[in-house]
Order: sequence, then C-alpha cells, then structure tokens
Amino acid sequence: MQKLSFLIPVILFIALNTFAQRADEIIGKYHLPNDLDVEIFEDGGKYFGRIIALNNFRSGQTKNVNNPDELKKKEPLIGKIIIKDLEYDTEEKQWLKGNMYGPEKGMVFNLKITEIREKEIEVVGSKFIMWRTLTWKKI
Repeated sequence: MQKLSFLIPVILFIALNTFAQRADEIIGKYHLPNDLDVEIFEDGGKYFGRIIALNNFRSGQTKNVNNPDELKKKEPLIGKIIIKDLEYDTEEKQWLKGNMYGPEKGMVFNLKITEIREKEIEVVGSKFIMWRTLTWKKI
C-alpha cells in the first residue's frame, strides 16, 4: 500500500510534465510569410505572440497605420502583441481558440496551430467562412 501511495504522485507528475512539454513546443521565434518575425510565449496557460522584427515589412512600415482605431495608428509594430489566447487542446493536439491581428490589413483573424515540424509550424487563419493555411519558419 505504501508503494502505491508513492507511485500515484510520481505517475501524475510525469503525466502533467509530459502535457506541459507538448503544449510548450510552440514557444519560440518564427518568420511569417509577410516578413514579420514573431516570438510566441506562454502566460497563464495561454500562448501569445509579439512582433520582434519587421524585416522591411510592407516597404518599411513601422507603425500600426492600418488599424481601424485612429488612436492606435501611431503605435509602433515592434513589441505589439498580435497573437492572443491560444490554448493547447490535448485531444486535438493543436493550439486552438486564439486570434491574430494582421497589421497589413488591420484585421483580426481566428487562429489555430495544427502541426509542429522540426523547422516550421503549420498555422490556419480564418475569418467568417474563409480560411488559409500558412507555414511559419522557425528562427
């Protein structure tokens, strides 16, 4: 009985640690097809992403000029959180329920990350009934 009471916490620890490692695989830096570099990080069990480099994005655009909110048009793009609230789904083995702000159009899209490979991740963005699958390169 004493072995069993020791074994249960050990098994729970291993199971929880394995889940956390899988969920955290998304953490890192990525180069997006629109030439932005984004860093994904975890905060409170959800995943977020901020712009870390512009790489001459949109011919030198450095401000949030396409935002529909006039007060936000002068905000710098560097450091801007553009990915919010991604959650890891253990059954689907995907990051779901997130959204992403696209500074080139000033729009917010639904976002999910469907697959992680060695040097890239597969991302699906959607708005209403339209969706698009993109590949982001790991930096």
